[in-house]
Parts: sequence; structure tokens; C-alpha cells
Amino acid sequence: MVETTNPTRADMPLKKVARDARRAMLGEFWHYFAENRGAVLGLALFVLLVVVAIFAPLIAPHGPAMQDRSALLVPPAWEAGGSSTYLLGTDAVGRDLLSRLIYGARFSLFIGVVVVGISLVGGILLGLVAGYFRGWIDIVIMRVMDVILSFPSLLLALVLVAVLGPGLVNAMISVALVLIPHFVRLTRAAVMAEAGKDYVVSARVAGAGPVRLMLKTILPNCLAPLIVQATLSFSEAILDAAALGFLGMGAQPPTPEWGTMLAEAREFILRAWWVVTFPGLAILITVLAVNLIGDGLRDALDPKLKRS
Repeated sequence: MVETTNPTRADMPLKKVARDARRAMLGEFWHYFAENRGAVLGLALFVLLVVVAIFAPLIAPHGPAMQDRSALLVPPAWEAGGSSTYLLGTDAVGRDLLSRLIYGARFSLFIGVVVVGISLVGGILLGLVAGYFRGWIDIVIMRVMDVILSFPSLLLALVLVAVLGPGLVNAMISVALVLIPHFVRLTRAAVMAEAGKDYVVSARVAGAGPVRLMLKTILPNCLAPLIVQATLSFSEAILDAAALGFLGMGAQPPTPEWGTMLAEAREFILRAWWVVTFPGLAILITVLAVNLIGDGLRDALDPKLKRS
């Protein structure tokens, strides 16, 4: 009679070791991240923004496009002439400013996720190819990236969206194309640093093909700087999209996007300060929160910055 073993029980110690190792890594990461108080504050603000965006229909007191013709340019509730119905006041056509800011959070997060997703995937693929194969492929890719980087980012995005046509989708595509070179350069540098190491040589000798080497062997060890860059690019995407919206090339009215709200309100800046101030503060706080998170991620993921 042949004695059989239970593979599930045999694997349990290994699974427990792997689980404990992951917990230790997460604990170490949070330790260094939490040492940066600004990063923790930024994370709290960002989580609040996400909650507001998800539950916007439940939180917003009014619809983002609902107009009250009897309440045009009503000041905030704490000022003379204000109303508790409109806590942050109304705009020139009687729309509740607080509700439009709350719904605008959805557009900001959507813009950040889409732009970073496009630029991250495109930048990683181009950077992997350039750093791994080198030669003329590397030269062509990097010269194109250098040409893109030679232009001011907002100016290039403005030119691209002018060619594609105004609109939120085209604005996001334009901003994503402008941000791709940052990810290409980071990925290429990381791949070139990792490609000659022993574990990559061993995988190549074992028969791993170029695709497997790039995606499964090298890429996981290049993610730390890419995560930090993605966080910083998230805030840059929000800021550039708001700038395009302010110039009339991004989201179009009556979309409750913060840059578009600023564009609609600029002629009332002297007589109704709130229609300009609150969208500007929303952009400022969001970008600041994401940048603070990026600083914390840099401290937690960069071994050179870790203190013993």
C-alpha cells in the first residue's frame, strides 16, 4: 500500500511564511510612509475625495445642472444675503456651487485614473522595449521622447487637443501623450540597471524568452520609481486637464469640471468671489494631497531614504 501525503497540509507552512513575509513588507512600508505626516494628511484628504466622488448623488444637496433662476450669484451662507439652501452660494445661472464641486470630484478622479493608466501602460511598454533591446530601437524611441519633452507640457497638450478637437476625452488623451516620456525614461533606466544582474542572466540561460524576461523577471523590480511617478503624474493630469478646461479646450459646459467652472466664472471674479475661489481651492487641495502622497511613497519605496 502506497502512502500518500496531503499536498494541502504540506503547502501550509510555505503559505504561512509567504503571508508573514507580505505582512512584514506591508508593515515596513506603512512605518516609513507614516513617518511623513504630510503624506498621511494627503492620504486622508484623498480618501475623503474618493468617498465624496463615489457617494456624490447622496451627498450633494442639489443636482449639478439644476438651476434656480431666483437665486443668481447668491453668496455663501455665512455672508449677508446668503442662504442655508446654498451653503457655498450659486453661480451666474443659479446652480448650487457645492453640488457642482462634489460632482466635479468624480471628473477629477476619472481624469487622473484614465490619463495615468494610458501613460503608464504606454510608457512601460516603450521603456521595456528600449531598455531591453537597445540599438536602433532604443535610439528611435528615446529621440521621439526627447522631442516631446522639448515642448512645455501644457503647450503641447493644448496643440494636441486643438488638433483632436475640444472635449474631455481628447483632453485626457492629449495629457496622457504628454506624460508618457516620463514613464519611458524611468522604465528604460530601471531595465538597463536590472538587465545585467544575475537573476536575469539565470532566467535567460534557463530558456526564458524576451517577453517573459521583460514582463515577469525585470518589470516587477522596476515598479518602485514608477509608482511614485504615477502618483505625481496623477496630480499633474488633474492640473493640466483643469487648465485645458479653463482655456475652453477641455470639458465643455455644463459639465461640472473644476477647470470649466473657473472658465465660466472668470467674468464674475470681482463681484462674486466665491464662484472662482472654491473651484480653485478644490484643485489646489486635490493636487496638494496627491503630491504629499507621492512624497510619502518615495520615502517608503526608496531604500536610500530609509533610516535604520
